[in-house]
Amino acid sequence: MLAASRKMIWTAVIAMAMAFLFFRAGFDFDYIIPKRLARLAAMVIGGVCIAWSSIVFQTLTGNRILTPAIMGYEAVYLLLQSVMILAMGTQSLVALGPNGNFFLSILLMLAYSWILHRWLFRDGRQNVYFLLLVGLVLTMVIGTFTQFVQLKTSPGEFSILLGFSQASFSRAEPAQLLVSAVLVAAVCLAGSRSLPTLDVLSLGREQASSLGVDYRRAVRLQLALIAVLVAVSTSLLGPTAFMGIFVANTAYALARTRRHRATLPTGCAIAIGMFILAQFAVEHVFNYKTTVGILVNLACGGWFLALMARTRGTA
Repeated sequence: MLAASRKMIWTAVIAMAMAFLFFRAGFDFDYIIPKRLARLAAMVIGGVCIAWSSIVFQTLTGNRILTPAIMGYEAVYLLLQSVMILAMGTQSLVALGPNGNFFLSILLMLAYSWILHRWLFRDGRQNVYFLLLVGLVLTMVIGTFTQFVQLKTSPGEFSILLGFSQASFSRAEPAQLLVSAVLVAAVCLAGSRSLPTLDVLSLGREQASSLGVDYRRAVRLQLALIAVLVAVSTSLLGPTAFMGIFVANTAYALARTRRHRATLPTGCAIAIGMFILAQFAVEHVFNYKTTVGILVNLACGGWFLALMARTRGTA
């Protein structure tokens, strides 16, 4: 039954993808459909990144309302964009180009992750909660400094920064999609080999250690894989805020199990489907008068508040 449910979910996602590609396209394979294929590829890559990183991160932390955003990756990305715009103005977009900005953003976020993990896990430290606390503080500090930098920019430059702060599929270039697909495929291949270990890690640190799992090594490996996924999704699409919480918890509910062999594919399907629906609504319902980021944040934020109210009411 569970396998059949997952197949139904993926069938629905494939149907939505076909509808997105061909709805009012007039079978224009010269311009419209290739452009939509590029956006669809960005949705698939971003959806896999968000779902995989959020579910695994919640496994490591043992908390269903946390996402990797608490570690400050998105704050570092926005700070980079703000500093470049302040230093070089709009010429930074020309000097680096979309591909240069993309690769620089990935390298900076990976360097930030490496420094953070190496510092916090040195001398045998294994406290994930201390890592979360430091990440939360750094997010607030970096976010405040980003706001300070943004106040120094002109109105025109600030409008460009607003574009970077919203998720978008239109700015993805073919080279970015290719590199992102290779990185995500490599991470998923490496992560799929450790699915049984993730199931054990979900039991908690003490239980995992007693069952023979090298907790420190396993956590560091998974955090490194999460850093790559978050760096790719943020550089490719932009910040996504509440979406990881929605995708992960919906995947748990639909999969009806906490085994990662079931929750990860289900979460990926949910994230991709949500992106397709949001982009379809932007193009054909709102006529580009809103953005994917706004729709996703409204839906996921409203769902999160409803979940909190329901949980409190049943307590």
